[in-house]
Amino acid sequence: MNDFTVKVPATTANLGPGLDCLGMALDIWNTLSVKIGESGIEIRGEGRDTLQNIKSNLVLTGFEAAHDSIGVPLTTVGFVCENSVPISRGLGSSAAAIVSGLVAGNHLLGDKLDNNQILKLATAIEGHPDNVAPAILGGCQIVVANEEDILTSTIPTHPTMNAVMFIPNSSVSTKEGRSVLGGAVARVDAIHNLSRVALLVNTLRSEELSNLNIATEDRLHQPARQRVFPAMKPIMNAATQAGALGVFLSGSGPTILALCAGRETTIGYEMAEVASKSGVDGTIKISLPSNAGAYITRK
Repeated sequence: MNDFTVKVPATTANLGPGLDCLGMALDIWNTLSVKIGESGIEIRGEGRDTLQNIKSNLVLTGFEAAHDSIGVPLTTVGFVCENSVPISRGLGSSAAAIVSGLVAGNHLLGDKLDNNQILKLATAIEGHPDNVAPAILGGCQIVVANEEDILTSTIPTHPTMNAVMFIPNSSVSTKEGRSVLGGAVARVDAIHNLSRVALLVNTLRSEELSNLNIATEDRLHQPARQRVFPAMKPIMNAATQAGALGVFLSGSGPTILALCAGRETTIGYEMAEVASKSGVDGTIKISLPSNAGAYITRK
């Protein structure tokens, strides 16, 4: 086999009310180059100063998991990771790394695993499927985990919809983001989120996006996370006032993502301005949702 590359998109999870059951791919990509006959891992771009521990590298973890699943000894290859997905910012960097390693290992061994098998392996490593599903499949995904399988269903999204992200310079790991969540929720809050998820799915499928502001409301995780990220609400309000259709914390944060159909530059500027006044530095990135998930290319 000749050298090849694996491309995997960034993802945003939850989309507000869909805690652990909704995720969407974004047009921001990590590229994993697989070098046959070489060894070692080189990190370029995001994480180049923080991801040098080979033993804990999630690309290698995914690569090893593919070999273990198929039942063959680990193949010696070299990896070059060119990362564009920010690390520990709520944009699926861990999912992208795991999926790239799994897809690379599976391809090297003859593509013996299908997408559902890769999804189950990735979920076992990541701990939850909301980021790994759109990283593998692309698009906006409903994800349902049960005892025997992981089910996905694609939500078509409006072609004019864009994502504007305020990405703080400070990071939050998924473990840290989950540590603030309680173990039980009030029934009224559960009903609130159930209604918003139903409305969100229907709105994303429709030609009318005006309900996104209500459909992205959440009571199950964002209020708790706001206690450790007080600037969240002012930044979200700034996005809405500038014309965003809906806005939410991306995954466990700290990135805040606004769904828009116009005025993206203005919305980004207002988010950054309010963040700065709150003492939070960061950058603005504008992206389309991506209908494509992980795929392989050859030079």
